Amino acid sequence: MSKIDHYLHAGTRDNTRIAYQSAVRHYEIEWGGFLPATSENIAQYLVDHAEKLAINTLRQRLAALAQWHIDQGFPDPTKTPLIKKVLKGIQREHPVQEKQAKPFQLEQLGMVDRWLDQAIAAANASGSRAGELRHTRNRALLLLGFWRGFRGDELTRLQVEYIEVSPGQGMSFFLPHTKGDRQNKGVTFKAPVLKQFCPVAAYSAWKELAALESGPVFRSVNRWGQVGNHGLHMDSLIPLLRTIFKDAGVAGSDEYSAHSLRRGFANWATGNGWDLKTLMEYVGWKSVQNAMRYVDAVDPFARHRIESSLDTSGQMTSSILIDPSLK
Repeated sequence: MSKIDHYLHAGTRDNTRIAYQSAVRHYEIEWGGFLPATSENIAQYLVDHAEKLAINTLRQRLAALAQWHIDQGFPDPTKTPLIKKVLKGIQREHPVQEKQAKPFQLEQLGMVDRWLDQAIAAANASGSRAGELRHTRNRALLLLGFWRGFRGDELTRLQVEYIEVSPGQGMSFFLPHTKGDRQNKGVTFKAPVLKQFCPVAAYSAWKELAALESGPVFRSVNRWGQVGNHGLHMDSLIPLLRTIFKDAGVAGSDEYSAHSLRRGFANWATGNGWDLKTLMEYVGWKSVQNAMRYVDAVDPFARHRIESSLDTSGQMTSSILIDPSLK
């Protein structure tokens, strides 16, 4: 690979590259489409999948097909009025409510943390090296994921050499690439030392037990208690979290995803007086729209506001009825 090819490859995120390759493969092999394509070909592809795929998935497929044509030096068939009109029609005829991850609440965090603490102690007492390693890793994964509001892919990409612990204060993480870092400058995040459910203590315990010096923070542990060299894959994160929650006795464990930790922290923060600007700066959101997707309304059905207004209205009516001047 030449240096030009190397930098061209580095210019696209791995997740994006994989998603685009999958989309092009679906169009060409599974659907049987021809490349290069015409706008009519693309429109028919959209129509055939209008009732099967979400509108955001269709947009991703279009982006992938557009990129393929650009890379190969062909005109982009996805930017025509025909495609825009077909996509608009699909969105109007097949509206889908966006699904949100169920937030993982602080009470549940405490419940799972206590269970992990007991599991670590039990594994240590029984001499189960693998069990002690897994539970210690899972505790660090859970607490870092919650208190930092990390995305799942950010958790899997944490590197030991980019983490600095300040004893008694907190820790900082440097991520060379994040979803919102369009200029690829890298972003530094921080997490504090806490009196309970402490992410710093959990990370330090895992790093020491696994004897990590560099490389991925969160790795596999085999049955013999050997720690892998590679980081956990993003696809394994949701099943892992659900297993932890189920074992700890969390009801409806299958309803949670990696985004549940992020949403749980956002709801905890807003419920404890954090304003939106502070929350956005801490988590790393660049737009209010993105941040609001993770924050649930304190009074989602407006019940308390309406009832308080009714109470006030009732009191005013009562005072008028018993006003002595009207007797």
